[in-house]
Amino acid sequence: MDYFLVRKKFLEYFERQGHRVVSSSSLLPDDPSVLLTTAGVQQFKKYYTGELDPMRDFGGRRVASAQKCFRTSDIDEVGDDTHLTFFEMLGNFSFGDYLKEESIRFGYEFIVKELGVDVSRIEVSVFEGTDGVPRDEESFRIWREEMGIPEERIHFSGMEDNFWGPTGKNGPCGPTTEIYVDGIEVWNIVFNQFFCSGSREELLSGKASLENLSSPGVDTGMGLERLVTIINAKKSVYEVGPLQKIAEEIGGEVTEEREQRMIADHLRSALFLISDGVMPSNKEVGYVLRRLIRRVLARERKIPYEKIFEQIEGIYKGLYDLRAHEAFQVLTKERGKFEKSLGKGLREMASIMKIGAKEAFRLYESYGLSYEVIKDRGEGRLAFTRAEFDAEMEKHREVSKAGMEKKFGGHGLILDTGELKAGSEEEVKKVTRLHTATHLLQAALREVLGPEVKQAGSDITSERLRFDYAAPRKLTEEELRQVETWVRNMVSEDLLVSYEEMPIEEAKRTGALYFFKEKYPERVKVYYVGKSLDEAISKEFCGGPHVTHTGEVGEFQIVKDEAVGAGIRRIRAVVK
Repeated sequence: MDYFLVRKKFLEYFERQGHRVVSSSSLLPDDPSVLLTTAGVQQFKKYYTGELDPMRDFGGRRVASAQKCFRTSDIDEVGDDTHLTFFEMLGNFSFGDYLKEESIRFGYEFIVKELGVDVSRIEVSVFEGTDGVPRDEESFRIWREEMGIPEERIHFSGMEDNFWGPTGKNGPCGPTTEIYVDGIEVWNIVFNQFFCSGSREELLSGKASLENLSSPGVDTGMGLERLVTIINAKKSVYEVGPLQKIAEEIGGEVTEEREQRMIADHLRSALFLISDGVMPSNKEVGYVLRRLIRRVLARERKIPYEKIFEQIEGIYKGLYDLRAHEAFQVLTKERGKFEKSLGKGLREMASIMKIGAKEAFRLYESYGLSYEVIKDRGEGRLAFTRAEFDAEMEKHREVSKAGMEKKFGGHGLILDTGELKAGSEEEVKKVTRLHTATHLLQAALREVLGPEVKQAGSDITSERLRFDYAAPRKLTEEELRQVETWVRNMVSEDLLVSYEEMPIEEAKRTGALYFFKEKYPERVKVYYVGKSLDEAISKEFCGGPHVTHTGEVGEFQIVKDEAVGAGIRRIRAVVK
């Protein structure tokens, strides 16, 4: 079934069910808590809180949309069978109207009757309940008795997968039910059923209570590309819809399939961002766009960029106002800047008569030249294969791994504070940069999530930092990118890093962060980032060592964010 036909069927189905079809909002949301629009619900948040009136704006309490969305947390995976940066999300929303029975019926009817998916391919998940939060027996009963889904195809999951919210100190929250086709999740249905008196952490620990909302609501989301892929029994999201057509256009110049897909995704994403008013920069959403464009340019072939932008504009004609000519001008200008930034590495490469795997890896490690750039610009001087390049990288990983084992075994360390570990002077320099980055990371988390964020531990080696923190909820993908961008911005400002030593009670009055259960000496050092202690963006009790200016930290990158316990999460990050 065609991509745009599925899109049309969805909106028409919900229009028949009394929903007002609402146009997609911009990729730049009217919401300071997120960098980009990542879900269909974002444009409707104020209708759930009561700040806006759906009756006045929509003439009813039911709406549906196909929303432009953007996520970059898995950007390095783009080009495989499932990962994208830009996509459309289908959703239906209820503001104090229907709840579980109609939501589940709508989902079932659309998938089975409108799209013709055999019911034997469907499984669902339901919230299993925890202490203080009841099991969602109603959804279980509706799926089993009214929709006829066999009990063995109804699965129960906990808070991490099947319960949403609350966000912040309190607020709406509730269980979710998810629809799977062939074992792959296609539709998430959220029931904003409760109001929680405390944070998510307090809810999990039993310190907060739930009350039924007087006007419960529904928020659903279904990725269009994924849905079309599954109902057509395809393996990849790049085998259907617009991306298939774009990748085919690129295919004449790029032979590697994954590279075709990545370029197709990034060019479509860049065009949508530029059409929503984004320009390349080193900050926030501008940095996202710059990163997309430069990932394409780093693998450049003779790609007809202007023609491809025009093709994408034509594909979405009548749905979105895209500006292909402007996007081509932006890409052309960015190409000039990119070439200039690569100059130093390329000059070094030009001086090498024969580039083997070791030389290629050195260019990668020292100047950031990717395999693709080296291959493209090697001018017939390459004497290695991709397999040999990967093997060289793996060898260095093994050396690093062996060094880690040595350090953790307690041998050869010249720095071991418990938090920081280094086995050489060079490693001391690296962990010092990472240590300052850890302070910036905590400040960024508190900036994005609020002062409820508390450090729960950290561990720093020359390869990475690991930061554990207590937070009221899990960061969204875009919030995680906001944290990363905030740190990078502070690094680019090259702020002063210094400390003042003072009596502990005086130090506490400065507002500096510290562990409440930690035993400190009578005099402590307060490390701060900024012009002065009073104007600091970060200040903590700490013994050092730190860099003298944030510009020394280097390029900061979050690698992973994961749960490690009730209310405790862990971020792993690196600097380059």
